[in-house]
Amino acid sequence: QLQLVEFGGGLVQPGGSLRLSCTAPGFTLNMYAISWFRQAPGKGRIKVSCIDITGEGRHYAGVSEGRFTIWRRNANHTTFLQMNNLKPEDTGVYYCAADSDGVCTSSESEYGMDFWGKGTQVTVSS
Repeated sequence: QLQLVEFGGGLVQPGGSLRLSCTAPGFTLNMYAISWFRQAPGKGRIKVSCIDITGEGRHYAGVSEGRFTIWRRNANHTTFLQMNNLKPEDTGVYYCAADSDGVCTSSESEYGMDFWGKGTQVTVSS
């Protein structure tokens, strides 16, 4: 079964940057829209960004707009999330999720995703 894997989390100071990546070893993700969610301690998951199968349709939630950039490299079945000017409130576990509908929408719901990764921890602290 397809299993998503996230890379790139870590500890960074406020104002710093991290680049997350999402892939599925042995599988192609070209026909899936990919979303990134964040789960802060004690809170539910919120969507921070998504990208459709063409790579041209993208959405950023208010918490990420202007600081995060999402793109995909279909040649190696990987989606990236570049996070700049990180703030302590960006701290949480970041999950990528795949949606077979192939469409990226402004919906922030986590429902409807077909596959999830196990997450990568991002901590923004001085």
